[in-house]
Amino acid sequence: MKTLKEYLQDTREQGRAIAHFNVANSDMLMAVFAAAQELSGEYGYKIPVLIGATEGERDAFGVTQIVDYITSLRNEYDYPIFLNADHTYNVERTCEAIDAGFDMVIYDGAKISHEENIKNTQQVVAYRNEVNPTCLVEAEFGFIGGGSSIKDEIPEGVSEETMTKPDEAKAFVEISGVDALAPSVGNLHGMVKSGNPKLNPQRIKEIVEATGVPQVLHGGSGVSDEDFRAAIEAGVSAIHISTELRVAYRKGIEEALASDPDQLAPYRYFAQAKEGVKITAKARMKLFWGEK
Repeated sequence: MKTLKEYLQDTREQGRAIAHFNVANSDMLMAVFAAAQELSGEYGYKIPVLIGATEGERDAFGVTQIVDYITSLRNEYDYPIFLNADHTYNVERTCEAIDAGFDMVIYDGAKISHEENIKNTQQVVAYRNEVNPTCLVEAEFGFIGGGSSIKDEIPEGVSEETMTKPDEAKAFVEISGVDALAPSVGNLHGMVKSGNPKLNPQRIKEIVEATGVPQVLHGGSGVSDEDFRAAIEAGVSAIHISTELRVAYRKGIEEALASDPDQLAPYRYFAQAKEGVKITAKARMKLFWGEK
């Protein structure tokens, strides 16, 4: 089986992107895995999928427990499913995920000073090199807001002026030693009621050419299919989806309980939520990976 690093390199060359889905429990995880298996069955080969868990999601699932869950699925089904410690805001918790055996970690220092961000990212890379050399380190470089929620308007600070600059991204990658970069290219976390801003594929292309490392698009929920295709063509190697899955999961539970308000068995009313997550994840995987 190829490594996550190899898959990320391949997707850039093939004009594809790996779908990254955040999960907070086993229901969401198994729904995403079912989507990946279904689509792989249709394509005739196994399509890689990246599972993400933020600090809060890792606390809900269990840091080592989610690693064990992913490892068991990978081994039992011989499937390229990988695990990412998404958005971690301090060095200690990032290193905790490295210790636990995550395939990838993201240190997010977008809210601190540039100097602190470099220093902390270097610490994470150095720790990775010593403890778990196969784990990839990604860093967020540029502000894209926060929170997987539905927003009334575009968050303050997210604008064309604050997009990641290619020359600065190049310098950051070289001095920090990261394996992948999450830039600000018109994307933002969550979904805006009036519509998410458009992505800037030209900026993506410039950053890809300047840095030479895989680019990861965060804040994918709410982005148009047209923008996704343009971003992938420009060189994005992986795309994060979180809010869309949360909306699908909650909607499924609400609809299930509305149709059967006396139902007490969680596995029954969670079934509709899982189906919604599976449908959403499968559609995104098909879009990002390309038609058969």
